Amino acid sequence: MLTDDVGFGAASAFGGPVPTPNLERLAQNGLKYTRFHTTAMCSPTRAALLTGRNHHAVGTGSLTDFAMGAPGYTGMIPKSAATIGEVLRELGYSTAWFGKHHNVPKGPFSGAGPLDYMPNHLGFDYFYGFIGSDTDQWYPTLYRNGVRVIDDADQPILDQRLADDAIHWIHQQQANGQGKPFFIYYAPGSAHTPHQAPTEWIDRFRGQFAAGWEVVRKQTLARQKAMGLIPGNTKLPPWPDDLPHWDDLAPKERAFQQRAMEAFAAQLAFQDAQFGRLLDELARMDELDNTLIVFIEGDNGPDAAASPDGSLAEGGEHANRKLSQEEHWSMIDRLGGPSAGSNYGSAWAQAMASPFPYYKQIASHLGGTRNGMVISWPDGIAARGIRTQYSHVIDVYPTLLDAAGIVVPQEVGGIPQQPVDGIDLSYSFADAQAPSQRKTQYYEMLGNRAIYDDGWLAATKPVRQPWKMASGPDAAINKAPDYEWGLYDLRHDFNETQDLAARYPDRLDALKKVFDQQALRYHVYPVNDRTDMTRVTLGARAYVAPRDHYVYWGKGLTIARDDAPQMAARSFTITAHVTGGDGVLLATGSRRGGWSFGIRDGHPFAHQAFTLMPSDQFELVSPQIVSSGQDVTLTFDFDYDGGGMGKGGIVSIAIDGRKVAHGRVEQSILVGDPVNETFDIGLDTGVPVVEVRSPSNSFTGDLKKLSVDLGPIGSHR
Repeated sequence: MLTDDVGFGAASAFGGPVPTPNLERLAQNGLKYTRFHTTAMCSPTRAALLTGRNHHAVGTGSLTDFAMGAPGYTGMIPKSAATIGEVLRELGYSTAWFGKHHNVPKGPFSGAGPLDYMPNHLGFDYFYGFIGSDTDQWYPTLYRNGVRVIDDADQPILDQRLADDAIHWIHQQQANGQGKPFFIYYAPGSAHTPHQAPTEWIDRFRGQFAAGWEVVRKQTLARQKAMGLIPGNTKLPPWPDDLPHWDDLAPKERAFQQRAMEAFAAQLAFQDAQFGRLLDELARMDELDNTLIVFIEGDNGPDAAASPDGSLAEGGEHANRKLSQEEHWSMIDRLGGPSAGSNYGSAWAQAMASPFPYYKQIASHLGGTRNGMVISWPDGIAARGIRTQYSHVIDVYPTLLDAAGIVVPQEVGGIPQQPVDGIDLSYSFADAQAPSQRKTQYYEMLGNRAIYDDGWLAATKPVRQPWKMASGPDAAINKAPDYEWGLYDLRHDFNETQDLAARYPDRLDALKKVFDQQALRYHVYPVNDRTDMTRVTLGARAYVAPRDHYVYWGKGLTIARDDAPQMAARSFTITAHVTGGDGVLLATGSRRGGWSFGIRDGHPFAHQAFTLMPSDQFELVSPQIVSSGQDVTLTFDFDYDGGGMGKGGIVSIAIDGRKVAHGRVEQSILVGDPVNETFDIGLDTGVPVVEVRSPSNSFTGDLKKLSVDLGPIGSHR
């Protein structure tokens, strides 16, 4: 079990303000690890968890979205690092994966194949979940065994759907494989943005965070000490200069930030309740005590990327238009619901990392890498309590194999395997005082790096904050080689707050040499802190040849974003040969940022949602009707102004070559939001751009052929 973007100080099981009674229940029947570490970011942690190898060693030095041409950054897990699913399946286990899969390389792996990096080809008999960094909880983009799930009727929220499906799979597995062991990798998207939850769960948290982030983290610190999770002399790090103080916020901004935190808390608490349903069902089936459960609360630290202001739609606000505080406040009642995709402000992220400094992405500091872990196996582990051995996500793989009585294989599927980097944690099960067997561990993420060695930590000092990574005049400059280093004695400084570099320069130099040795061994070099658009598109451009003409035959098609027409910052013409009906002909993005073209009540329309704000909605509607059953050729044209990125232009609609409507948009979207929305032909899956009819907005007429022609990027055609 691996949750998403949950800091050490968020869940009540680790002293946080969000009640997680089912994780607490699990911990009462198991062990709670308080010095467990991740890689500080999503794809790398997941690759390390699945393979038991350091993330650079399996080509996942960063997000798959930031792949580049170096061995540690390909975004492709090699066949020489078989997943835990592959090993267990070969030895007779049924295997299933529910939830997030963010280890699909950019570019070459579309619906046309190859499918090598989809879960069914990574050792899992069954997959039900989503691809990429996140998906909407209310209108998710889902796949079942590699095939898109199209919702033509209203469905429960995603976390409930995942639990429902997992319970059904267990029932099915037990019915068909009596006595056959099973393995589940359960990875819900919670609590990654968008922060969404049922209204009644959000209402439970009304007013609970009115005291603000500084007070909340102090309360968390006190609980963590009382629970014995941290040393009694632990002090909070100083409040960061680039984060606001709660008392300095204007009343409306405080109200928005409070509501954003309530949405996060509701999502995490609701996810815990769904996990509780799994526990209850295993108990009802008399399988719980004999089931080894490893619960990792967060694949990295809390997410600070929304900036101190927070966001209503993080991707769109970064790329298209940053909304004002007044606009945020005007949408406050939509937070957590289906019409917003909020993320809390960066100061809440710092509070959720308590008692550590920094947050997700900052691999140099414990706020980015320290996560709570619980291991429970009542029939196999008699001991209970807290474990303080230094551990890392790569250690889970060999621990699971040892519990199953399996020796780490030297060959899988005829392919020799590279060494497993993890250390079996079973030595800590019976003995809370057992010395840590992990003596050294490196960390690196987007230039932020650290080396742990026998109680000491050398760590670089962050230069780029997560909310500034892709912006500014120096976004395309790699600053990582020049980062300054600090030195910390974690034996006496539990939460990395006392920099001893000036006192022990020789020790710092020695640790930097250890880092260099580890970096050379595991393919960490070259370190690179860029996340500008050039790097973000590098992986896709390496495999997908750019075109200016695309043709689609028929409707009901969904295309991965990398393989779809790149319509941003350029002119485009959409030509559709249809027999009249109602619904969407082409859609990309969502109501939080996207385009939609179709027919509503017989009237052809073009709609751009520049942001989710009502004032940013553009719609052009043809006064001329296309009758049901009428054969026509529809042309939707955007004549881009040019002069750079995100500019405006003229939108027009033509029927059988005759222009029937035109209008002007002053700005056009650069990035659709959410990021994993597909490019849809004849329907609009996931979060719709505009609602036309059923949940999928499927076109009721006949779509014989649709083509998209693109102009030059950034200029007038």
